[in-house]
Amino acid sequence: MKTNLIISSVSALLLFASLWLAVFAVPQNHEAIRFRLGRIVAADYDPGLHFKLPLLESVKRFDRRIVSLDLPPERFLTAEKKNVIVDALALWRIDDVVRFYTSVQGDRQSANLRLGQILKDVMRGQFGRRQIRELVAEDRTRLRDLLLAEAQEAATDLGIRLVDLRIKRIDLPEEVSASVFRRMEAERSRVAKELRSQGAEAAERIRADADKQRQILLAEAYRQSQRLKGIGDARATEIYATAYAEDPKFFAFLRRHQAYRRGLVQPGDKLVLKPDAPFFRDFAKDE
Repeated sequence: MKTNLIISSVSALLLFASLWLAVFAVPQNHEAIRFRLGRIVAADYDPGLHFKLPLLESVKRFDRRIVSLDLPPERFLTAEKKNVIVDALALWRIDDVVRFYTSVQGDRQSANLRLGQILKDVMRGQFGRRQIRELVAEDRTRLRDLLLAEAQEAATDLGIRLVDLRIKRIDLPEEVSASVFRRMEAERSRVAKELRSQGAEAAERIRADADKQRQILLAEAYRQSQRLKGIGDARATEIYATAYAEDPKFFAFLRRHQAYRRGLVQPGDKLVLKPDAPFFRDFAKDE
C-alpha cells in the first residue's frame, strides 16, 4: 500500500515537473524565441501561455518596450570644415526579435553601441553637407526626419525600429564660437553702417528738397511781391497823374514840400542853390 502511494506521488511530481517544464509564459510587451538544441524553431509569440518540449527546448524572452539611448556629445565637421558639438537622444524598440537576437545576441547594451555608431555615421554625413548657418537656421523637424529615415535603413539589419531621434543641442566649440561671434559682430556692424549711410543719404535728400522748396517759395513770394508792387506803383502813378491833372499848381506845391522834407532831413544839412532857383519859389516874398 505504501509502495503504491509512493509510486503515485512520484508519478504526480514527475507529471507536474514535466508540465512545468513544458509550459512557458510570454508577458505583455515581451517577445520570445523558442530554441531546440540551440537552433531557433519559433518566435513572435503572443502574450500568454505556450508549450515547449521539456529538456530539448528552451525559451528566451526580450522586452520590446521603448528604450532610450542618450548619445554623448560628439564633434562633427560641417561643410566649411568647422566643428560643431551635437547632443542627441534616440528612442528605439525591438521590431524583429529573430534578427535582433542573431545580430547582437539579444544584448541591449550591444544594440545601443551598434545603434550609437550608426547614428554618429548618419549625423556625420548630414552635418558634413551643411554649413553652420544652415544648421542653426534649418527646421529641426526636417533635419530629424532626414536623420531618422537614413538611420532606420541601417538599424533594420539589427531588428530595431527607431521610434524617434531628437537633436537636443548643437553647440560650437569655444574657439569657433568666438570666431563666429566676431564674424556676426562684423556683419551687424556692416549692416549698421550701411543703414546709417542710407539714413544720411535720405537726410541730405530731404534737406536738399526742403532747400529747393524754400527757394521756390521765396522766388514765388518775391515774384508776387514785385507784381503787387508794380500794380501799386502803377496805381500810385495813376493817382498822381489824376491829381496833377485836376490841380497842377497844388501838385507842384506838394512835390516841392516833399522835396524839402527829403532834402533837409538832418540838422546841418545844406543845399547850395541860387536864391532865385525854382526850389526856393515858396520862400520868396510876393511883390
